[in-house]
Amino acid sequence: MSVDLAPFHLSRLLAQQITQRGDKKALQYQQDDQWLSLTWSELDSQITQLSHALLTMDVAVQDKVGIFSANSLAWVQTDLALMRLRAVSVPIYGTSTVEQLSYIINDAEIAVLFVGDQDQYDKACQAASECPSLKTLVLMSDTIAPADGALPSLPLAQLLAQDNAEQAETLAARQLDPDLNELLTLLYTSGTTGEPKGVMLTHRNLAALVQQHQLMVPLEPDTLSLSFLPLSHIYERGWSLYVLCSGGCNAYVSDPATVQQAMQTVKPEVMCAVPRLFEKIHSTIIGKVAQAPLLKRLLFRWSLDQGRRQFKADQAGHTRIKLGQLYYAIADKLVLSKLRDALGGNFKFVSAGGARLDDQINQFFQYIGIPLLNGYGATETSATVSCNRLDRIATTGVGLPLPDLQVRIGEEDEILVKGPTVMPGYYNRPEDTEAAFVDGWFKTGDAGYLDNQGRLHITDRIKELMKTSNGKYIAPQRVEGMVALEPWVEQIAIIADGRNFVSALIVPDFAALAQWAKGQALTFANDAELVALPQIQAEMEQRVMTAQAELARFEQIKQITLLPRPFSMDQGELTPTLKLRRRIINEIFASEIEAMYRRSH
Repeated sequence: MSVDLAPFHLSRLLAQQITQRGDKKALQYQQDDQWLSLTWSELDSQITQLSHALLTMDVAVQDKVGIFSANSLAWVQTDLALMRLRAVSVPIYGTSTVEQLSYIINDAEIAVLFVGDQDQYDKACQAASECPSLKTLVLMSDTIAPADGALPSLPLAQLLAQDNAEQAETLAARQLDPDLNELLTLLYTSGTTGEPKGVMLTHRNLAALVQQHQLMVPLEPDTLSLSFLPLSHIYERGWSLYVLCSGGCNAYVSDPATVQQAMQTVKPEVMCAVPRLFEKIHSTIIGKVAQAPLLKRLLFRWSLDQGRRQFKADQAGHTRIKLGQLYYAIADKLVLSKLRDALGGNFKFVSAGGARLDDQINQFFQYIGIPLLNGYGATETSATVSCNRLDRIATTGVGLPLPDLQVRIGEEDEILVKGPTVMPGYYNRPEDTEAAFVDGWFKTGDAGYLDNQGRLHITDRIKELMKTSNGKYIAPQRVEGMVALEPWVEQIAIIADGRNFVSALIVPDFAALAQWAKGQALTFANDAELVALPQIQAEMEQRVMTAQAELARFEQIKQITLLPRPFSMDQGELTPTLKLRRRIINEIFASEIEAMYRRSH
């Protein structure tokens, strides 16, 4: 029996919170070095003002409106105002290139674009000549300097200050009988050909997301959540909306690099993050322990072991013997509580998703007393497909599927999903939509299995897209194709999946290198000596940087290794049609790959 999702329409849930929690904090945000807050009533007033202003700009029901910005208070105000108007928000990564921005504006036929800073404004102005639908820019920061002769631009502060009370009746009428089947947002994912696909997510999808999460990871009202991942990604966006719909408070970090400092200042109770953050915290702690005196190192190991025993007892529903309880109390007082305090000291749980989480990292956080709820999902499934629950935490796999989602394993062990959080399709792409489903089941592109307890495990990635440990999608063929235009590059294989930046194995054109080296009076006896020359490596690095200048920063290759031989079919590195066998390449060149990531520390 399907659940009636009408009561879970986000507009209705948010309206309820505004009514019930008027003077309670809804948002915290940074201004300069200060943390400020907005109550539900204040937030409601600002959303109403902005909604009225957008009505005067003729933003109609289901119009697509772009948000090209990093996270900010203005981002949230804009998103919630568009939701109230029943318009469709189209978030665009703040680091997108002019090419990527232009494609999304044209595909979604965006007329109004919100821009976050000067760089994003400048890119929007560059894109404007290629984007006939784009008519107006809204400046989300008062530091943006508009250019002469550019598109008409309106400061957001001006829109928030305008008195457009005559629009109140129109706005109220739009909120009557909200339709769950209307689009809430268009989220563009990276495409392997460089053309992103717009994932259509409806109000029904997000209503189901909230209803399902209330069953799996219920939140108490006034729960404080720290938000630092890009709101242009469904993971943070879905979680932040869930927090607000549950009566919680979101604290938005303006600079993701300061998230650990923000933890200590804000002292959040919950947070969602990508594995890279947990990896960095873990490596920092382990690095400090390694430098400590022997006695402290031994105390740390003993305390972590006590944490392990306590975690396993708690998950099994067992009570440890008195001596075990005493040992844990000592370990917690001397070591474990101090580790938690360094991260704010208030975490009830944290969520990990967006990329693969190492089992050892997972275990570490469980043992120090911070429940880490690992999960799995996709933009096309409104984020979560499966996750751990507080009463059923496993340190392997990605948890149990959401209650109303069906998950099964198809051909090639592909994970297939069906349920109310699954998108209706890709915008303007009927063929891609048809290819994404089989008999009504969404094809995730990931291989895996369900264990005897019903938990989902991911084993491999069928689809070509790579995802860094920061949760950014990389289209390898696009990056490789661009760099391969450099004459010195014969073959290239990029590495990104589960890593915190993109690196590359490059097979050079040995003849071209040899000719250049001789012109520089460099000596070498063979290809291995040739690629090892520092001058060759420096020149190749410069050429690669030039070749990828048009890529977004997160897509760009940060480290390279020149190989002394080509990839070959004999070694299993190439298919008969000369496609890269990435898994084999990663295995054969594992030491070279690890060396690149060690160099970055």
